[in-house]
Amino acid sequence: MASLKTLAPHVRLSIRNPKSKNDSEFGRGIAELCLGVREHGSLNAAAKGMGMAYSKAWRIIRDTEEALGLQLLERDGAHGSTLTKQADALLDTYFTLSERLEAEAQQAYRQQL
Repeated sequence: MASLKTLAPHVRLSIRNPKSKNDSEFGRGIAELCLGVREHGSLNAAAKGMGMAYSKAWRIIRDTEEALGLQLLERDGAHGSTLTKQADALLDTYFTLSERLEAEAQQAYRQQL
């Protein structure tokens, strides 16, 4: 059996539009997909890197764009895709908040023991 001191909390952040009727949120999965687009310059390459079908990645992007009310990708046909300025800012904010919340959760957990 593990001791409580060997365990660690894990925080899952999601960003959503509270006015949206669509349940899609910007969470870890879509953040990783957007990070792949940033790194590879292509939604197709990002999807392949995650072991995901392009059609599923495209559906996730569309659903999230609709839910958030903002465009995430600039599509350039056969030349790939890039993140919009808003998506770049959202992605950076998401990872910054995730790291901060994870660190705070770790500290609070240790203080409770």
